[in-house]
Amino acid sequence: MIPTVALVHVDAVTRRFPLDHNEVIALDHTSLRVERGEFLAIAGPSGSGKSTLLNLIGCIDKPTSGRILIDGVDTGTLSPVQLTDLRRKKIGFVFQTFNLIPVFTAAENVEFPLLIQGLSPAERRTRVTEALESVGLAGRAHQRPDLLSGGERQRVAVARAIVHRPALVLADEPTANLDTRNATQLIELMRGLNQRLGLTFIFSTHDQRLLEHTPRIVRLTDGQVVSDSFAKGDVHEQVSAACIS
Repeated sequence: MIPTVALVHVDAVTRRFPLDHNEVIALDHTSLRVERGEFLAIAGPSGSGKSTLLNLIGCIDKPTSGRILIDGVDTGTLSPVQLTDLRRKKIGFVFQTFNLIPVFTAAENVEFPLLIQGLSPAERRTRVTEALESVGLAGRAHQRPDLLSGGERQRVAVARAIVHRPALVLADEPTANLDTRNATQLIELMRGLNQRLGLTFIFSTHDQRLLEHTPRIVRLTDGQVVSDSFAKGDVHEQVSAACIS
């Protein structure tokens, strides 16, 4: 049988950061494989390397050693222009602090990635409408972020992340600034998009509310994967961290 190409393959990655005359090891020979259509949480305490790993997968940062492959492409071999093109086409980002442009309406915020891609006005309108409808905000399209609730702003951020139809959505602590009701709604929204559209979601979190709805949880401690487990009833019951490749 020919092995399938993983959507994300983190291959023995180490990331070090200089600190004064020393260095901090944020990730230490970390490996991870993520298939298309997964809904996966990277969990762990503050400083465990969650955000660093997410930034590396999103091609925002580069590893000190090891490889990051996206859809079979070794990102370490790409030029800055090629990396930017990969991010635009294949990856959507949802940030903890929303990162919406305050003077733009919800629709304009969602449309912004499509402007960068150079799509026609008609195609942009269609995609923005579809994205806002998919997150339940069609009726709020012309409101600026300051007139939206925290939960609505985060849903706009999700719509912006999926409007260009990426293969992968990365979310950094997406429920951290939300109350329980809005956090639950966001979790249900992301899981619904994962199931209906086949979008692959990887998010960093230490929010137990989110972990309770996550089929696969990868736990980091001191920059290393210490467990990789699937929810009971999943076809993969348990994967040993030592076997990840």
